[in-house]
Amino acid sequence: MTFLAIDVGNTRLKWAQYVSPKPGAAMVAHGAVFLETIDELAETDWKALAPPRQMLGCVVAGEAVRRRVEEQMELWDVEPHWVFSTASEAGLLNGYDHPNRLGSDRWVSLIGARARLLASGPPRPALVVMIGTAATVDAIDAQGRFLGGLILPGFGLMLKALEMGTAGLKFPTGDVVDFPTNTSDALMSGGANAIAGAIERQYRKLLKCTGQEPALFMTGGAAVKLAPITDLAFETVDTLIFDGLLQVQASRASR
Repeated sequence: MTFLAIDVGNTRLKWAQYVSPKPGAAMVAHGAVFLETIDELAETDWKALAPPRQMLGCVVAGEAVRRRVEEQMELWDVEPHWVFSTASEAGLLNGYDHPNRLGSDRWVSLIGARARLLASGPPRPALVVMIGTAATVDAIDAQGRFLGGLILPGFGLMLKALEMGTAGLKFPTGDVVDFPTNTSDALMSGGANAIAGAIERQYRKLLKCTGQEPALFMTGGAAVKLAPITDLAFETVDTLIFDGLLQVQASRASR
């Protein structure tokens, strides 16, 4: 009973196929495509896949993109299901003022982080950082309650804004270094330190709020850029959203 997990972000669609719809199930295939090429999935990446029996996904790119994904899934006899943020799901409570307005990718990643925490030891607070088109820094307490979080520009948006709003600054290919001595390194290091500073501040606030050292999870394609500049202990989990989707699927099946 293979299971297909799909994460449709603002820039790319990521997917993974598992041997079963259970947390910890083995991944047998995965991939990622830019949204512009979604309409080719049935004839490319998905053509050779074993037909999934079940599917669950999250999408933040809008209804039109979701419909395009569902059209590509018509090569299989599988009903598409999507996660939408609610007041509670899979043991996590949603503290957003309007729970349904929380991005489903953030919600699912928090569920995945909570599941990883409970599988590895006693409950504790956690900070969940996703670095994609946007960067998010979200906090949950030891009781499994989402306390709230930050949204700020990801690397690309931050650097494009500088390029558009200043004379002579171009989109950089620089490195993250402590004391940049060229413009490309200065731009890349500035963006990385801005995001890292937000993470470190929220970490301290969560520690003060809960009285416990939080776990720190990072995910997203650009998370690796933060590794050299933060002193906080963290775990990079590339599959955090997929972990959350597996947890939601298992939770719904057990009702």
